[in-house]
Amino acid sequence: MGIDAEAAPKVWRGRFYEDFEVGDVYRSRFGRTITETDNIWFTCLTMNTNPIHFSVPFAAGTRFGQPLVNSAFTVALITGLTVPDTSENAAANLAWTDIRLPKPVFVGDTLWAESEITDLRESRSNPSVGIVSMRCRGINQRREVVIEFRRTFMVYRRDAPEVRSSFPGTDDDWTV
Repeated sequence: MGIDAEAAPKVWRGRFYEDFEVGDVYRSRFGRTITETDNIWFTCLTMNTNPIHFSVPFAAGTRFGQPLVNSAFTVALITGLTVPDTSENAAANLAWTDIRLPKPVFVGDTLWAESEITDLRESRSNPSVGIVSMRCRGINQRREVVIEFRRTFMVYRRDAPEVRSSFPGTDDDWTV
């Protein structure tokens, strides 16, 4: 049975430390189109005063000819696109390293994320978690890699008390 033919789990709780193997590759289910609002708000929220992100006349005079999407937004977006597959059960991020931006990102671009697990290790200080390292990249609609980076995070084990189900349940019968 091919990977795309596997049945979806009845209950999805995200991946836990035990679910990862070095070499696993995950691709985001969705691509995300970046809007002008995304870029302007993120730039303003982070108080980035470089006009290449928010001034069309200024950006028109650069080699790009148009505003660039804030690269910190690109890192955040690609990280977010990896979360359902990798770190939905993370306890903490430990590092982002080796960030590379080989192609520019513009408003209107749609990005997808691809991740590969590169290292796993037991936590020396907390038996509830393991340490996962991966490399990630963002790919646009033109099949160009626009960002690459490495990321390391702590992720809970399946039996960790912190990740017990918080669904409250009920004793009431269904009424419909």
